Order: sequence, then C-alpha cells, then structure tokens
Amino acid sequence: MSIIKIDMNSPEFQAEMQKTIEFTDKVNKQFGWVYNPQAEVNEGVQMGLARNKMMYGKRFCPCFMVETVDGKPKSVDDRICPCKPAIEREIPEDGVCHCGIYCTPEYAAKKAAEMGMEEAVHTHSRGLTKEEAQTLVNERELDSDELVSLLEARMLGMVDFKLVDVREHMEWQMGHIKGADKLVPTSSFFAALDNAKLNKNENIIVYCHVGSRSAHCARILRDMGYTKMGNLTYGIVSYGGEIER
Repeated sequence: MSIIKIDMNSPEFQAEMQKTIEFTDKVNKQFGWVYNPQAEVNEGVQMGLARNKMMYGKRFCPCFMVETVDGKPKSVDDRICPCKPAIEREIPEDGVCHCGIYCTPEYAAKKAAEMGMEEAVHTHSRGLTKEEAQTLVNERELDSDELVSLLEARMLGMVDFKLVDVREHMEWQMGHIKGADKLVPTSSFFAALDNAKLNKNENIIVYCHVGSRSAHCARILRDMGYTKMGNLTYGIVSYGGEIER
C-alpha cells in the first residue's frame, strides 16, 4: 500500500472542504458551541475531516488513527465527528473537544485572552548541555520547548534522533516541523514505515496535529520492538519553532 495523496487544490477536495465547513457550522449551532479562536486549528481539523470523508466515506476525527477492521475503516475509540467522547465528557469538563475545533463560549473567550497576552517571540533562556540533551531525548513525552531545544542540540551534533511526522501527505504539504526527517502517514502506516527504514534502536520522536495519532503510533512502534520512542505531546499546533511549508 502506497502513501495516499489527496490534492487539496483539486475541485473534488475543495467541494468536500466547503461541505465540511458547513457541517462544522451546523454542529456548533446545534450544540451551542463556538470555534476555537486559533483559526489554524479549525482549518486543520476541517481539512482532516474533509480528507477522511473522501478517503473513508465518514468524517472520522483527524486526530485519531483510522484502522481497517473486517475490511471496514474504523477510528480508534469510534471517533466520528462530532464524537461521543467530546459531547459527553470533553467539552462539558474541559470546554473544548480533543481536536480543538469545538469550544464552549467561555473556553473560547478565555483562550482568546490568553493568546493576547502571549509574547510574539519564542525565546529560550539557554541551550542544552550534551548531557541534558542525551537525557531529554529519551523522554517519552516532550513539549514544544523541549523539541525545539533538541533540534538545536542535534544541529550542533550533541544528540541524534529521527523526527517522524505521522500526519497525512496533505497536512505535510500545508506545513511541517523544520527538521522532520520522515513522513509516515497513519492511513498507510505500515507500508510507509517499511519505506522509512528506521532503526529499532535509534531515538525516534513522532508528532501529529495535536498528539493523539502520534501517541497511538508510538505505542504501536514500541510493541513492534522500537525501543526509544518519544512523542510531541500536544502536536504541531503547540509547536513554537520553525515550520516549513
């Protein structure tokens, strides 16, 4: 199975994208929710929903891996937008769904205020020592600052690892972390993994949109014998470093 590529500029995708925007508009209206004040989060999720609709015939949540079970596509935790966990638990408890697109008005207002207070420039107090880099690269969960620091340390030759994007080809084209070494899309995971030729004993850090797919892929890789797996906990939407488009 080869990597599935969908042309986001094609008339077919653009038509499906418009239908998906109308769909998410209706979901918000139905439940009294609002969109995330981070427009790039909404666009990324909508594009993922449109892609999944074209690929699988259903709007599976793009933040979760889709697997084939008995010949039929099935999302982990049966996540079909708007998914049951978001309706029953995530939004009532946290104010936002896991993918981040649907929010309560209160959460959205708070998030917008926080965004207004954040500094525009991403800064670091200091670089890592070689010992710190070696320790950090073996952590199972990493935040944005830690990955930025590790990429800087790798550039200086203090540490070595592979950074693997497990989103889809279309998402990669929209923007990926500068320094990412491989694309292993979850829709063609095992075939793409064979092509990536990763060493089971090297340090590997995976990332996706918000951290769900990559966490799932990291668990699969550990079960396959990959011994040094790390995950960017909150995905590329949390990443403060440089993005290549």
